[in-house]
Amino acid sequence: MIELLFSQYKDYSNLFIFLELTAVLFGIISVLFARKNNILVYPTGLISTVIYVYILLEWKLFGDFIINIYYSFMSILGWYLWTRKKNGANEFPISGMNRKDYVFSSLIFGGTLLFIALVYHFFDKFTDWTAYVDTLTTALFFVGMWLMAKRKIENWIIWIVADIISVPLYFYKGLTFSSLQFLLFTIIAILGYLEWRKFLQKKI
Repeated sequence: MIELLFSQYKDYSNLFIFLELTAVLFGIISVLFARKNNILVYPTGLISTVIYVYILLEWKLFGDFIINIYYSFMSILGWYLWTRKKNGANEFPISGMNRKDYVFSSLIFGGTLLFIALVYHFFDKFTDWTAYVDTLTTALFFVGMWLMAKRKIENWIIWIVADIISVPLYFYKGLTFSSLQFLLFTIIAILGYLEWRKFLQKKI
């Protein structure tokens, strides 16, 4: 079993393995902070995403590469939004999506799908099923990150779906540690949704 999961690493450099493990570690820490509605989700997440920008470019997963560039910028924006106060309270507290949020999220999803598809087409990389799956997960992650920055509880549902899809994708591409990370992310996202929902129910 161990051989099946990690045999691909025998050809990887020690630096690459170290970078992936570091990115995975800070990614997990970041999601744990998100579950607790803690602003440290952003600086820890930023470390992970910057490392993944390099890793994913090397592995030619252009969709997820663009995701992590977007994550890096959104981490800075989210960090800023989560610090904003209005009358002594958070300007963006945990809440559910309204009609405007659904419309904007749909536009982000559709626009991202189109953009990533054009990127793959331009580089002539629609040669494997992973390209199509990567395009879908990219669009989902774009929406999820935006909703998290706005502290919308539905962000967890998007993460759950995208994380589940990413588990076999990353394993197939030879990034076993990252695949296991997404499996753990799925579990944390479920717990995060339940915890945020409990918080909202207390406010009612």
